[in-house]
Amino acid sequence: MSCPHCTSATTTEHSRKTQLGYRTFQCRTCRRIFNERTNTPFNYLEYPTDLVLLVVLWRVRYKLSLRDLAEMFLHRGFVFTHEAVREWEARFAPLVADKLRAKRKGQAGCSWHVDETYIKVAGVWKYLYRAIDRDGNLVDSMLSEHRDMDAAKRFFAHGAPAALDSAGQVPERVTTDGHDSYPRAIRETLGEEVTHRCNQYLNNRIEQDHRGIKQRYYPMCGFGTVDSAARFSRAFDEQRQYFRLRSRMCQPLPPLAEQRREDCARFQALIVEVMAA
Repeated sequence: MSCPHCTSATTTEHSRKTQLGYRTFQCRTCRRIFNERTNTPFNYLEYPTDLVLLVVLWRVRYKLSLRDLAEMFLHRGFVFTHEAVREWEARFAPLVADKLRAKRKGQAGCSWHVDETYIKVAGVWKYLYRAIDRDGNLVDSMLSEHRDMDAAKRFFAHGAPAALDSAGQVPERVTTDGHDSYPRAIRETLGEEVTHRCNQYLNNRIEQDHRGIKQRYYPMCGFGTVDSAARFSRAFDEQRQYFRLRSRMCQPLPPLAEQRREDCARFQALIVEVMAA
């Protein structure tokens, strides 16, 4: 293992491990001692990395409150407060979302369905812009305080977190509702050659897809700040796409036992990838 301080490859592993069971090393060049989590986002955590990531993923994916998660892990012998869950979500949910977003980059189709839905933040309605392709796969999502031309352009424009950066290609066709900002935003960001369809019935696909984030955030009674709402909504959409078993519409699902095995395999692979980041 290379030294995280001087990047030297001449290191020696010690027989002594940390209290959490992580291996320790000493660099022969700078003589510093470090462990497997040194210089990573998980350094100085008092709990195992896989446990913290499990808490974060359960918090984002399932309809569990902060206190529910703290109580569930209490019965498993791990003692932490609901505020620890809140802190871990704020620190590591963006890390997981970035990893999943980079993993699916360039996989979206060439036909997009774009729409915005309402998210309540501190008692005020905000706008969550979302886009999926023809097969229901996520293209991108973005929370905005306003529903206007600037917000639509930011959603389509180049650069993270924007739809073009995530998709890796300009779509051939974009379907939206009748909002006035979309025609000009599509022309100026995606180009004149992109076909723009404006029909409420053609966009029913994404209207139904909004139910995922709606059903998840309703038990939370809204968000306190725009930053927390944007962070949670983006992490939810990314993990929902990652665990989605269908890659195209009307694709038959495997038996339930295989679905569970695939879900567990994807979860373990995600834990390993994030820990290695």
